[in-house]
Order: sequence, then structure tokens, then C-alpha cells
Amino acid sequence: MDEAELRRLADRIEITELLSRYADVVDRRDWPRMDRVFALEATIDFRPAGGPHGPFREMIAWLDRALDSWPNNLHMITNVIVELDGDRASSRCYFHAPIGREAQDGRQVTLTESGRFLDRLIRTADGWRIVARVCEEVVREGRLPDGYTIPR
Repeated sequence: MDEAELRRLADRIEITELLSRYADVVDRRDWPRMDRVFALEATIDFRPAGGPHGPFREMIAWLDRALDSWPNNLHMITNVIVELDGDRASSRCYFHAPIGREAQDGRQVTLTESGRFLDRLIRTADGWRIVARVCEEVVREGRLPDGYTIPR
């Protein structure tokens, strides 16, 4: 394997870990670590999943509000496909995200969203970062509790 092939392999591993880092940060609500996932100028488009679109920090603040009453989260990333183009890349991956909360009667209420993240990435001095993300919800299992609305 030559040096260029090793570099491409290392880039693919770093990008795959970056996508998994996003899931870990969301589940832990460790929002300051999102600066290790997104470029400062990044945008996130949650509109295909019923949410807003905008600068990544505003969208992470919205995600924090949206998940506030759902304390149990397990975001999983699979089927990662990376297309490299020098210091730029694109990736597609599936996400599977069950969330849960306790109902008034003590039962756990769950909702699972599954879909795709479509990302554009750039190589920075600190490593790969997402510069644009689109979140496409494909499947939703369960339903929101009666009277619950997603915060805006």
C-alpha cells in the first residue's frame, strides 16, 4: 500500500470516527464537544426530519431543547460511505436513534427515528469537520405523547 492509499484509509477512519463522535456527544449532552465535529461556519438542515435549518450552534441549541424531556438516548451510526476529494469529502450514513422518557404511569415511552445524514466535510488544521449536514428522517416508530410538541 502506498502513502496516498494509507492517507485515504486514515481519512476514512477519521471521518467515520467523527460521525460516531456526533452520536456520542448527543447522547451525553456534551454540547461543547460539537466544536470537534463541526466547522465553525457549518450548517445543519433538520427540515427533512421536521425541524429547523441554520448555523450549527443554533441547531445544536434547538436539538438540546428538543431532547430535553427525552433523557434516554442511543444514537447509532452505520453504513458509512465516504467520498474523498483532497481536503474535501462527502459522506452518507444511516442513523438509528431510539429516545425514551418516563410516562406519568411509570411506563417508558419510546420513539425511534431512523434515516440518513448527508454531510459535506473539510479537512482543517484540527482534523476533519462537517461543514454542512442534512438530516433525512426515513422511518419513525412510535408517536409523540398526546399534547407533546417539539420545541422550536
